[in-house]
Amino acid sequence: MNGQRQTLLAIGGAVLLVVGVAAQAPVTPRPATPRPNDEAAAPKTPTRLVAPFRGLAPIEYTAPVAKREGTFIVTTFKVKNINNAPLAGFKVDEFWYDKPGNAVTGAPTFRHPKPMQPGEVITVTLKVPTHPQMDRNSYKFSHANGEIKPTRVAKLQ
Repeated sequence: MNGQRQTLLAIGGAVLLVVGVAAQAPVTPRPATPRPNDEAAAPKTPTRLVAPFRGLAPIEYTAPVAKREGTFIVTTFKVKNINNAPLAGFKVDEFWYDKPGNAVTGAPTFRHPKPMQPGEVITVTLKVPTHPQMDRNSYKFSHANGEIKPTRVAKLQ
């Protein structure tokens, strides 16, 4: 019994050795990529993180243009960051009210995916389902670190 166990272990070890050698891929050297030296290297622009603005941030926006598309009202307008620092987590909410002033419906929140840089102009698109009692709407601008002071302008520079 002891001899059979040793034979079985020897065969198993030989199989593992053969499988290990066969599974090993031939090593081919990679071609050397030339590394740029200091003389030939292009000057890199340093990437620098800038802290986002905190507090009440001013923005400018154009007059909203609302169009009916099927059973939705799609509103678009442009927004410009006139602050000297980026706005992180910029978002816009739209609310619709009936004649007495009760909330009827609203659009899903528009969120800008990355910090809005100083002087950057983005297009905001809000899509809200129509409701028979819709009378007037309002917008709420905000960012991750505070509120927004919106100023409506005729045209963005």
